[in-house]
Amino acid sequence: MTDGGKVAQIYPFSAVPRTSSDAQRAAVVAAARSWIGTPYHNCADIRGIGVDCGMLLVRVFVDAGLCPPFDPRPYPVDWHLHRSEERYLGFIFDRGREVVSPQPGDVMVLRYGRCYSHGGVVTISSPLTIVHAYHPARTVLEEAIAYNAVMSNAARKPRFFSFWAKS
Repeated sequence: MTDGGKVAQIYPFSAVPRTSSDAQRAAVVAAARSWIGTPYHNCADIRGIGVDCGMLLVRVFVDAGLCPPFDPRPYPVDWHLHRSEERYLGFIFDRGREVVSPQPGDVMVLRYGRCYSHGGVVTISSPLTIVHAYHPARTVLEEAIAYNAVMSNAARKPRFFSFWAKS
């Protein structure tokens, strides 16, 4: 279905995809920041009540209207410690392309345990800052990666993905 040459609205937030990539990125950053202070809770996705890092990413991009609703749950809290399957990267690869230099609105993923299992939304490129649901802090927070000794460790092998990257 089209509307004046534009894709008809399918999702409640579908006005966002019709805007420029800068506006979309700003909408993603604003959506991510709206979760700051939400307690960390595995498999949850209710702003102000509880969310984990995976569901935070899902909700930010779905609520911004940039991808159709999907639900990767259920998953155990410690799956990344016992399996090598890149489950976390699976739903990110399906929706974005890997980039070297992240911009606000892109996704940063980090290796924990045996695979990539933590991520957040880039809010500032330099110094690299993300919004993420961080289990050790027990909350969603925005922080510069350089100031977090665990996340800035090179062993985490950070990777970046962008919804807006060209194929």
